Order: sequence, then structure tokens, then C-alpha cells
Amino acid sequence: MSFAREVNRAIRSTLVLWVIGAIIYPFMMITLGQIVFPSQVNGSLIKNSQGQVIGSSLIGQPFTSEKYFNSRPSTTSYSTADPKKDEAEVLKTGVSGASNLAPSNSALIERIKGKDDPDPNKRIEGDLNRLKTAGIQPTADLVYTSASSLDPHITPEAAKAQVSRVAKVRGIEYTQLETLIAQNTDGRFLGIFGEPGVNVLKLNLALDALKSAS
Repeated sequence: MSFAREVNRAIRSTLVLWVIGAIIYPFMMITLGQIVFPSQVNGSLIKNSQGQVIGSSLIGQPFTSEKYFNSRPSTTSYSTADPKKDEAEVLKTGVSGASNLAPSNSALIERIKGKDDPDPNKRIEGDLNRLKTAGIQPTADLVYTSASSLDPHITPEAAKAQVSRVAKVRGIEYTQLETLIAQNTDGRFLGIFGEPGVNVLKLNLALDALKSAS
């Protein structure tokens, strides 16, 4: 077999494999994904009652108002900071990621426990007292940030700890809020992996819908 024929065959094989691997296969996966998992392949977007996209179920958003269930703290403020005006340096660690500060690091202590108190021994009571003053029993995920810094979930315990405050502000029965929490709790993956979590954005949307309906 001549050298030219071998080269020709190699080129044709390369082109065929390129068409299959770079064009046919990706488009097949995109088409299959749009048919079988349309929400997931488009970013798990969440829309409000007007049909407007307001977020993703995969990315957390900051909620600090008393009339909403508060979200987990974030080292990057859920990427809402302006890179040009980042005085708090919330984007210092990147768009996503933990602070990687050791438990003994003074910066971590100041962030969690209140940096305004000049007494380091009293800083430990900063955020903890704020939560307790609001009638919330502090849980780890209401004080510490997640590894991704974009965690959309809090634990069911953290959500239930806020029921009293939200119920008082909105004038809603405790049982209604507990039902909303249960309805917006994601279970373990495949029933065995991970821990149950409450999607804060979905929960607060359901909360607004409940108030509107009533």
C-alpha cells in the first residue's frame, strides 16, 4: 500500500472522528438534554410569578431582611460586589470559594463575631448576639460560610430557627411556615448521599406567594 494512500486514509479517518466527536455527539447530547432535562441544562433557572428569571436553584442569593428566611453567609457576598468598589474585599478569594482561614485566624474571628468591638474577647459575641436578639437560635450554617461560598441551601434546623421571627413580622401561622419549609427541603441525593437542605430562594418565593394568596 502506497504512502499517499495511507496518508489519505489517515486524513479521512481523522475527519470522520472529528465530525462524530466534535459535532454529532455534542449536538446529540444538547438535544437529549433539552428533551429529558430542560431545566438542568439551562442552568436550573427560577422564575417569579411574572415569568421573569430571578435566579438559579444552584446559586445562593443574599437575604437579610427580617421578613425573609436569611441565607447562609458568603465570603463573596454571592458575587454581588462591584469589583471596582470592593472595599470589603469580598471578591478577594474569587467569584466562588471559601476563605480558607484557619479557626485561629483573627480575620475569621472578626468576620464571624463582630469586628467593631475593640475587645477581642467580646468579638465572639457579635453575630451570635445578633441572631439571638432576632430570636434565632444560631446554627453553624447561619454563622459559617460554605466551601463554595455560593451555597443556596441552609439546613432545615436553620430554617426552623427563623420561623418565629418570620411569623411575627408577616403575621403568618407557625404551621404554615413549617409546611413551606418541608415543601422546599431537598432530600439526600439518591436517598443516601449528603444531607437534607432548604433552598432559601425557593422558600422565600413560596413565602411571598403565601402572603399574596392570603
